[in-house]
Amino acid sequence: LGEMLERKPAQLSGGQRQRVAMGRAIVRQPKAYLMDEPLSNLDAKLRVGMRASLAQLHQQLGTTTVYVTHDQVEAMTLGQRVAVMRDGRILQVDVPQRLYEQPRNLFVAGFIGSPAMNLVDATLDGDEVVFGEFRVALDPGRRPSRADGTGVVLGIRPESFEDAAFAAREIPTIDVRVVVLEELGSDAHVFFRVDT
Repeated sequence: LGEMLERKPAQLSGGQRQRVAMGRAIVRQPKAYLMDEPLSNLDAKLRVGMRASLAQLHQQLGTTTVYVTHDQVEAMTLGQRVAVMRDGRILQVDVPQRLYEQPRNLFVAGFIGSPAMNLVDATLDGDEVVFGEFRVALDPGRRPSRADGTGVVLGIRPESFEDAAFAAREIPTIDVRVVVLEELGSDAHVFFRVDT
């Protein structure tokens, strides 16, 4: 903030004002911080740097912080415990990784993760979930306690898919029709349709 000391508030950008306000709050050394979307006015590059700075600052200060955000990346990277809310109700509170791996309901499952989890209607058949003409084996111990033929929703994270042509092991395959391919440098997002 050093280069901003001689400026008047009107000469600061929204992001600079936000950083000054955070600095003013931090120097007071309160017992707890309430941060309501503190990085929302920052550009993408500065947001990444400030997120890392906030994480480091939280480790140094050890002060309880309630951090409100709509940005999943901020919540998952800064939160030690994350509360997912919808319509003023708390749906699940947990450590970030458990929210991701064991969502308690469909909203949390579809909300946490980017790109979002793929959710399809399916039915139970023994140790498999069936949707359309496809069958997916359930992990041992993960079968819901419901009768065969019961309708369920199957959730598959995007990173669970891989190109069968390049797979190092024998995996179940599903023919898909690619609709959109987004190249992101080190990653690519493939949007596809499954004809069931």
